[in-house]
Amino acid sequence: MLVFTRAMKMAAVSLAVMLLGAATPSQAQTTGHVRLHIVKIGFIIGVGGGSGVLIYHGHRYRLSVSGIGIGSLGVAAVDLVGTASNLTSPGAIAGTYGGAGAGGSFVGGGQVATLQNGNGVVLQLQGLQAGFQVSLGLGGMTLALQ
Repeated sequence: MLVFTRAMKMAAVSLAVMLLGAATPSQAQTTGHVRLHIVKIGFIIGVGGGSGVLIYHGHRYRLSVSGIGIGSLGVAAVDLVGTASNLTSPGAIAGTYGGAGAGGSFVGGGQVATLQNGNGVVLQLQGLQAGFQVSLGLGGMTLALQ
């Protein structure tokens, strides 16, 4: 009988540990949704800025966008949407992003970019650009929580 009682206690403890583990918030990396509005002006050296929002675990976090690019020409505005992956918290999205963006437009062209910051957050963005800009040059873009 003593062996049976011990086995039942062990089973109860194991079940409690499993249930508590399931209720504990995970530190797993997750994905959020991003919307950015960027305006860029440049002739050889470009200056850009804008705003955006991160939607993460059902909450909205306002973002500011800043950055300087080299090799741009023209004036453009772009609205980008996409995902931010490898987020461990909302604050992980903050930082300077580097990577390869592609696209150029004459009044309305497509933009696609994959960028990564020092926290390992990867932005996959796409959108339409209006204006005249040979290169949007998102590399070097900095995001900050407001």
